[in-house]
Amino acid sequence: MVQNSSGIIPTGGIKLIECPRDAMQGIHDFIPTKVKVNYLNALLQVGFDTLDFGSFVSSKAIPQMKDTAEVLEQLEMGSFKTKLLAIVANVRGAEEACQYEQIAYLGFPLSLSETFQQRNTNKTIAEAFEQLTIIQGLTVKNDKILVVYLSMGFGNPYGDPYDVAYIEEFVSKLKILGIKIICPSDTIGISNTENITYLFTNLIKRFPEIEFGAHLHSNPSVALEKIEAAYQAGCRRFDGAIKGYGGCPMAQDELTGNMATEEIIRYLESLSINLSIDKTKFASAMKLSSEVFPS
Repeated sequence: MVQNSSGIIPTGGIKLIECPRDAMQGIHDFIPTKVKVNYLNALLQVGFDTLDFGSFVSSKAIPQMKDTAEVLEQLEMGSFKTKLLAIVANVRGAEEACQYEQIAYLGFPLSLSETFQQRNTNKTIAEAFEQLTIIQGLTVKNDKILVVYLSMGFGNPYGDPYDVAYIEEFVSKLKILGIKIICPSDTIGISNTENITYLFTNLIKRFPEIEFGAHLHSNPSVALEKIEAAYQAGCRRFDGAIKGYGGCPMAQDELTGNMATEEIIRYLESLSINLSIDKTKFASAMKLSSEVFPS
């Protein structure tokens, strides 16, 4: 693999989305704003396609993200190509996020599980679709793109309905609304190579015009095989968090970490895929992460 003089490896069609917001949101002790800003500014220099940096949600629900607007004001976007994504859970949050020119993407969690939708956003799935429809209109009006995360995308522990046909029904509705990016999300780490392969193969074949991403939580011991399954099934958009920090605080008491970004990079590079990552800056961000997250 050949790097140019700047240390940047040319892109090979893969989109890497770094998710420090997902890594931070479940931490009980508040991470000081300045610490967040320093870490995010370091990540902006790495060369990720997108940085999931914060969320405009109720501070009662996710107190760790109450300073997102303040953090945003201090980010050094400069000439970096990385785009910003903020999570919203309702129209109010979307309206606030749309005020910021720096934000390119709004992410909306839509659960395949009725139980988890209520637990995560205090809404039914039908109510969430109503909110999503309005939010899609806001993003179009404000020249932003809506990314829909299908929570409990690989099954749920509540006994709620789940199969590929059920998911395809959701995707069909989202397609009608004009949603272009959809990410099945393994909220509690129950995906495996079989259902990852089956889901992405079927969705990508049926909806070729939609960009599907993998937002997988996992135990480290099986992370690599999950990444491989998603890639071999045709997925080219991967969410991760350095060192696998984080997990969804609304899912269960014991958090299952995010897919470690370094594992995603290691797998893709083993295939000689070129990535637009500055390896020196990535190493610096890895080192800095130990100052942000508890050991």
